[in-house]
Amino acid sequence: MSRGFLRFAFAMLILFAIATCTRAQIVASGYVGFGTAIDGSVGPLNTLGGGMVYNAPSLGGLFDTIGGDVIFFHNLGIGAEVSFRNRGPYAGLTYRPNFYDVNAVYERSIGRFSPEFQGGIGRANINFYYTPQFCATFPQGCQSTTAAASGANYLELHLSGGVGYNVYKSVFIRPQVDIRYVKNMSYFSSPWVPEFSVAIGYTFRRGT
Repeated sequence: MSRGFLRFAFAMLILFAIATCTRAQIVASGYVGFGTAIDGSVGPLNTLGGGMVYNAPSLGGLFDTIGGDVIFFHNLGIGAEVSFRNRGPYAGLTYRPNFYDVNAVYERSIGRFSPEFQGGIGRANINFYYTPQFCATFPQGCQSTTAAASGANYLELHLSGGVGYNVYKSVFIRPQVDIRYVKNMSYFSSPWVPEFSVAIGYTFRRGT
């Protein structure tokens, strides 16, 4: 289990602890989502200075999202979210990108619809791993053909918007668009990383 995921789980525990300690009406939601984050390729790369030039891919593929929020002051609250994907090919290596966010949240219920907006900060984490094909041509050699090769962490700014729809009692579905600005990220062509997803979740309510 990664340290980033543990930090995210700890942030979620803090959110629900705050919700429990407040005396106002509490609306707490947890959700899982599926979608894709996109960014362009930086072009050919001499990966790790190994002397072989590979084509770097664009960011894409299936991303999973886990998140939650607590609304405890009128329509305002706080939330946390993590978005990640399985390993994919990157210029002779494989890579795994992860995005972690902590946000201020505005949510308003209008009948069965619940528009929600989030804004906050977080971290983008990209880890790279050796492959047998890369290690066979890498002059410096590899300690393991599947071990971690390198990694990088970046500060990110996060904005998102979506509209939830209660499909059955407290169960909702929410199409959502996330926009992340990842400062100084060099592995893809733009610091702007949009993500498009659909979340399925459950809302818990506690009165005063």
